[in-house]
Amino acid sequence: MQLVEPRPNRPLPIRITPLIDVVFILLVFFMLTTRLLPVDYLELGNNTESRSSVTGEPLPELQVTASGQVMWQDNRYSLGELLEALKAAGIREANLGTSADSRLADFTRTLSALDNAGVEAHWNRQSTNDL
Repeated sequence: MQLVEPRPNRPLPIRITPLIDVVFILLVFFMLTTRLLPVDYLELGNNTESRSSVTGEPLPELQVTASGQVMWQDNRYSLGELLEALKAAGIREANLGTSADSRLADFTRTLSALDNAGVEAHWNRQSTNDL
């Protein structure tokens, strides 16, 4: 005795319209709830016309040592002495690097002091081969 009649062997059609409706509802939901960054924060200053890596003098190389002093032109300077020497030489831009055993606090203190003195410092990152 068979209580349930077997289903016919015909394929069931998949209705796409309700699926598309759900996708659009989800799309609208995520578009309305997502917070985007203001455009002001996305501006990039790519003005490289005034700088050329081919012409001109190379930037001075400053290196923060483990003792917190800064090496420049094979001389060790305290931070105050360095700022005075850079000002006397008329340097407004320099590359700033660190030795392998320098402390982060010394690097950030030097970077902040250079920035406050009007010297644009570029971090000269060492590769792992240099360490």
